[in-house]
Amino acid sequence: MPADTVFDKETLFGELSIENWIMPAVYAGHFSHVIWLHPTCAQQIREGKHHFLVGKDTSTTTIRVTSTDHYFLSDGLYVTEDQLENQKPLQLDVIMVKPYTLCNSQEESDAVSSAKKPKLAREDAGHTASANCGPHSEGLEKDTVVQRRLHTGLEPSCSYSPESQECPAMVSTGEIPDILKKGVAFVLDIDLDFFSVKNPFKEMFTQEEYKILQELYQFKKPGTNLTEKDLVDCVDTRIHQLEDLEATFADLCDGDDEEMVQKWALNPGMDALVPLVQSLKKRMDVPDYEMVHQAGLTCDYSELPHHISTEQEIECLIQSVCYLLKNLPKPTLVTIARSSLDEYCLEQVDTIQEKVLDVLHSLYGTLDLHLVYSAESSPS
Repeated sequence: MPADTVFDKETLFGELSIENWIMPAVYAGHFSHVIWLHPTCAQQIREGKHHFLVGKDTSTTTIRVTSTDHYFLSDGLYVTEDQLENQKPLQLDVIMVKPYTLCNSQEESDAVSSAKKPKLAREDAGHTASANCGPHSEGLEKDTVVQRRLHTGLEPSCSYSPESQECPAMVSTGEIPDILKKGVAFVLDIDLDFFSVKNPFKEMFTQEEYKILQELYQFKKPGTNLTEKDLVDCVDTRIHQLEDLEATFADLCDGDDEEMVQKWALNPGMDALVPLVQSLKKRMDVPDYEMVHQAGLTCDYSELPHHISTEQEIECLIQSVCYLLKNLPKPTLVTIARSSLDEYCLEQVDTIQEKVLDVLHSLYGTLDLHLVYSAESSPS
């Protein structure tokens, strides 16, 4: 995204989407600290605290970062500090959370070995939280965005008993920082696919096709102790790889005859293109190559999260969110992403949304609710 776009509201709204709005907000000066609470199935960014700069790349005029995490390297977003202007510092905390669901009975739960017993863990700080529920897990994603320094902590002890089955949650955590206790303004951003998430591309493509996409778009993680030049070379190679793939599928949109496919397949690392196109054309009259490219962009070095939660899992996860929010001050603003149009959280989205809103209402009272996705909605 061109960096200056963040100061042109109308153009900006046309450029933003669920996956790219945070860095523009940092560059615009709205946030300097972001906390991402993620499940075990979402491994996009390395655990721990990340300190880096967000700014305007002097050569491309786009928003770039100085983070060397694979997440940013694989997207070609890394540049050296001296190449950024209008720099904004960002602290990004990445915290793994392991929520678990209800057990069928206390006896069944007791029978689970200690290595398999459910827990809610914050492994980055050595803190753990456990829930006496069954051994089913995974499937959550949630971003918490704050304006100043903020550490997250869970300290409640409560029980959850749907259908007379107890699911007490004992939580032990690190301290809630003084700056948060003093009421620093922060924004809570909840993505409903935190509670149940589907990788839609796994339904769109066969296993073999998906495997080929992973091969074509793979990002070879660089080694350790790299120099700035090594990192720049790594990013340049990645950018050229992605540009070639984009050009390939753009050409295939205009014509996917054998000659065209063979031409692109001669490029280094592109020989798998032939069986991919052959498979797609066997299944559909006119393959959507633009969608194929979009799917490939998600196949760099880790898969998209995929865990469709059961009803009981969702119920227990709702309680986990409630436990967290009880111990945090009231946020200045709460934003909720439904993730339904892109089908990451489709069939269950309305049920999950209702449960999340019930939690927010129970904690914060009357809500000034805006259903932006509904053309017929009005503030209520």
